[in-house]
Amino acid sequence: MANDRHASRSTHLAGYLFALGAGALWGTTGPLSTALYAAGAALTGIGFWRISIGTVLLAAYGLTRPGFFRIDRPGLLIVGLGGGALVALFEVAYQFGIAGAGVAGAAALLYTAPVIVAILAKPLLGEALTAARLARAVVVMAGAALTVQGGSHGAGVGVATPSLVIGVVGGLLAALSYAGSTLLARWSVPRYGSARVLLLEIAGGTVLLGIVLPLAGHPPLPPPTLGGWLYIGVLVLATVLGANFLFFAGVRRIDAAPTALAATIEPVVGTLLALFLFDQRLTAVGWLGLAMVVGGVAAGYVKEAIDSRAQA
Repeated sequence: MANDRHASRSTHLAGYLFALGAGALWGTTGPLSTALYAAGAALTGIGFWRISIGTVLLAAYGLTRPGFFRIDRPGLLIVGLGGGALVALFEVAYQFGIAGAGVAGAAALLYTAPVIVAILAKPLLGEALTAARLARAVVVMAGAALTVQGGSHGAGVGVATPSLVIGVVGGLLAALSYAGSTLLARWSVPRYGSARVLLLEIAGGTVLLGIVLPLAGHPPLPPPTLGGWLYIGVLVLATVLGANFLFFAGVRRIDAAPTALAATIEPVVGTLLALFLFDQRLTAVGWLGLAMVVGGVAAGYVKEAIDSRAQA
């Protein structure tokens, strides 16, 4: 019995740490994207290039693994097409969110997602929808909203940016796609493995963006400078490959709702980087919001660990 409790506690701790690591890496998305705007990169092209390069790297890895590319029809349709559509939506919407609402605002809007995940995980995955889980998700969402209110708006790099309204819409659409990807990962990663799921999703997203963006009059132009390609490369390694593998490792060990909650550390990391690197400020209200996010994540881990120990 003691061994069961220890194993359960270790599993939950590992799950939270993996999700926190993923959120920390995702927190670099805003500052790196802001640097890309300053280098002249188009909003619609950044997401395309980072997932297309990630697809090439993962495909090269798959060539060294026998049977890696064998996938059944549900995997192709649900993960490749459905997951690819979610990735494509996220890659464009989040860039507009960053440019219009600022790094802190976009990251905070993104983390209305834990509430969505907590509600949908019950009918879709059979996870418990407890009052405590929902309350923690609402606290985190409220903290995110306060961060938006207390943060600077706009990319702050002297380039033409979308309006705040477009930025907020982009951030909310990114939240919906992120929530959908979290729920999909909880179902698909145990069936197909992290590397296959990630390849299917970003390959599907690359194909869809490669079709939709030119039709919409925004072909994905490459970054105009060597520095721009460097930023893209860091985005690929940190936010596409590294963060997703950590997130998938987390979602293997704990439910989708606490995984999404733990990854909410992203707006904290993104905001602090924006404060140090760019002319973006945070008022007392914004700091209160970040404190609520951190407190909600910490409370989530403690409560889930206690529940897990009681079940063991």
